Order: sequence, then structure tokens, then C-alpha cells
Amino acid sequence: MLKRVLIANRGEIALRIIRACRELDIETVAVWSAADESALHAQMATRSLCIGPAKAADSYLNQKAILSAALACRCDALHPGYGFLSENPDFAGRCVQAGLKYIGPSGDVIRKLGSKASARALARNAGVPVVPGSDGPVKDVRQARELAEAVGYPVLLKASAGGGGRGMRQADDAQSLERAWQEARAEAVACFGDDELYLEKLVVHPRHIEFQIMADTQGHVVHLGERDCSIQRRRQKLVEESPSKALTPALRAEMGTAAVAAAKAAGYVGAGTVEFVLSPDGQFYFIEMNTRIQVEHPVTELVTGIDLVKEQLRIAAGLPLSFTQEDVQVKGHAIECRINAEDPERDFMPCPGTTTFLHLPGGPGVRVDTALYTGCEVSPYYDSLVAKVLVHAPTRLEAVRRMRRALEELIIEGYPTNAPLAHLIMHDRSFVQGQYDTGYLDQNLDRLLDLVRTCDHLMEGEEKP
Repeated sequence: MLKRVLIANRGEIALRIIRACRELDIETVAVWSAADESALHAQMATRSLCIGPAKAADSYLNQKAILSAALACRCDALHPGYGFLSENPDFAGRCVQAGLKYIGPSGDVIRKLGSKASARALARNAGVPVVPGSDGPVKDVRQARELAEAVGYPVLLKASAGGGGRGMRQADDAQSLERAWQEARAEAVACFGDDELYLEKLVVHPRHIEFQIMADTQGHVVHLGERDCSIQRRRQKLVEESPSKALTPALRAEMGTAAVAAAKAAGYVGAGTVEFVLSPDGQFYFIEMNTRIQVEHPVTELVTGIDLVKEQLRIAAGLPLSFTQEDVQVKGHAIECRINAEDPERDFMPCPGTTTFLHLPGGPGVRVDTALYTGCEVSPYYDSLVAKVLVHAPTRLEAVRRMRRALEELIIEGYPTNAPLAHLIMHDRSFVQGQYDTGYLDQNLDRLLDLVRTCDHLMEGEEKP
């Protein structure tokens, strides 16, 4: 196994990796910015080093500083987590050149799959259905208009190097296409430094279904079932669950086979996620492949009992997967709610601040991944995710009820969070019945926020003498 791993990340995912390494007797090196000197990941690692000022560009995105820290601490591997440099092909290549094992796919594979246009072509050549659209990057708005007319409106313009819903715009007709082109292109440059766009037909009222895959260096590729990520706002996931109520056993098997085929075609090694949209008529289409561990990976861990981070470490050490496809059994139902330091009443504006009081839920079937503690600062420099509340139960309805209870126990004081909104989603009839798609929040947000306000007023009334 590996001896010492540098974790090029922060927050809950850094803690997650530290804990997996500790159970495998692997030493860990944490890196931290000036804003994270008192962060838990900096305290819990075997060793920790400051790599720069608070801004991510000067610290967690500073490749030279991170690699220097890894070499100075004599690490033999580096884990990028998610976000930051986790899907940067040049960084993966530089790690290997420096003599480090990169815990993830090679730079060439990241580059191949990081371009959404080339990933579409790869999937299509592997026999995996893709959404109708451009075969490669679109040169200009004129070509985009011709393609849109061919596949039919509405269409999506997407940044080839994009992710997380950024660099993406919808056009419902020819009049809105040019504006969508300019906005998508500008955001692609700002977020990814790359203005390349591609176009695809918009699947109306889809479910967003992703399959977790693991692949080792011996050529074994296995999928671990799906996660339904359709509860999202501006294409940012808020609630994930497994298994999906939208899939039949036959459709699940077909999509799993397609996910494995896409990973094999890419020569993939490590943990990855193949993402699909599922139309109301049961047709599914490949949209992209994420070349890293996902925020929502614990959902799969709960229903399969397989530790995905430990498998990542095994693969990086050259060991085969510890399980086969036949060994993967999905048991029960799991749900994850992402808790963000943000104010839904103010268009989900991030709300950094001091955690003045914290109480985390517990009990049977409850898991919380977080780096919070009473007194810690939520920095304005990084993502607003502060906790992931997960539950596991024998049935979906029991899992929904358990999540309600867990969110009722959760107390985070010092700044607003989206926890009250998540709690109401768990009571909403459409969600409880499993009858929702990616447009759920757009259609129901105002109604849900009205309910949040009503609940707040009732609570305030109970506290008055």
C-alpha cells in the first residue's frame, strides 16, 4: 500500500480522505491556506503545511506550491479530492512527472473526458446513446443556429471544458440563441479559460441519473449502481438518492452496461461517474463523465457497503478492485442533502460567517460529513457547502422519514443555511412520491420558500410570552 499521501483539498472531502488513510495506516499531509489555519483537515492530518494566502488561486490552485509540499514531505501519492485541481489534466501529469502516484485517471484521460465534445464522440463510438447535437465544438453562432434548426429547439449551449452547471445556457428559439451564445462563451472563458462550446438538444423534463464506476489497472471496470441527482438548482445538485425510483431493473442494467462501456472506451482507471439524462419516455443519453470522486459518493457507499475512497487508494497502489460486478449488491435506500451556507430568500447568496453553535444529528442510519465545529469560520473564499447529511434505511419512505428527523436535529447557528428548504422538500408530495425531474425546484421554489417563512413565523410565535 501507499505510505504517505498529500491531500490537495480542504473541508469535508479532505477529512474523508484522511480518515480512510488512517484506517489503512497511511500517513497524510494536509495543505492549507491562510484562511484555513484552524481548519479540521489541517489539525487531523499526520502533518500539515501552509501553501499560500486565502485566495484559491494562490493556494489550493497553486500547483507549484502543492507539488513542492508533496516532495518536501516525501509523499508517494497525491489525492486531489473534488473541485480545485481534481480535473486538471496538466496537474495530473505534473504529479506523475514528479514521481508521485496521482489518485485518479491519467492526465490524458482527464483531458479526453474533460472536453465535453470529445467525451460525446467517445461515448458515441462506444455505442452509448448521446443527446442529438454537434459532433464537436461549434465554431460560431451561425453554425450553432444551423445545428439548432436541425435538431430542433430548445437547445443547450455548453462549455466543452465546463462543469457544475457553469458555461451553460438554454436557447428556446432563434431569437434567444445569439444571447445564449455570448453568455455561455463569456462564462466559459471566465470559469475555465476556454471559450469552446458545443450544442445539444435540450431533453425536456428529464431525470439526472449518474452511475458510479470503479476501474483498476488490471482492466476490471465495475459499476456500483446509480444516483438520482434531479433535485438541483441552476444545475447544482441539492439532493441525491439511490436507487432511483425512475429506473426499472431492466433499464438500470442497460444504463449500467452503457456506463461501463464508456469507461472502458476511455481507458479509465480510478473512481468516476458517468452521467445521463433520462427522458420521460425512458430513453437515456450520455452527457458527460466526471473524472474524480463525487460530492455525493457517500450515497453509493451506504447502499453498497463499499468504501470508495479506500478503493481509490488500493487502485493507486496497483492493487485490483476488492470486488467484482457480481459482488455489488444495492441494499436499502440512501438520501443525501447538501447543506450550504447560503440564504434561499436572497437568491441563495453565499453567507460566510462564524459557526456560533453546532449540533449534528445522529442515531441509526444517519451519517454527516462535515468539517464544521462550534467556533469555526466559514470562509468567503471557497464553496458554500458546509455539511452533507445522509441517511440509510430499508425502504425509500423510511429513508425520507429518517432524513426529516435528521434535519430536525441539525442545528447550525451563525449564518443562514438551506437546511429548512431541504426539510420541506422531504415533506413535499412530489418528492415523497418520487415524481420529480430537474425542473422541480424551478417549478416549486416560490411555494416552498413561502412555507419556510410560514414555519419561521410559527416558531417565532411559539417563543413569545
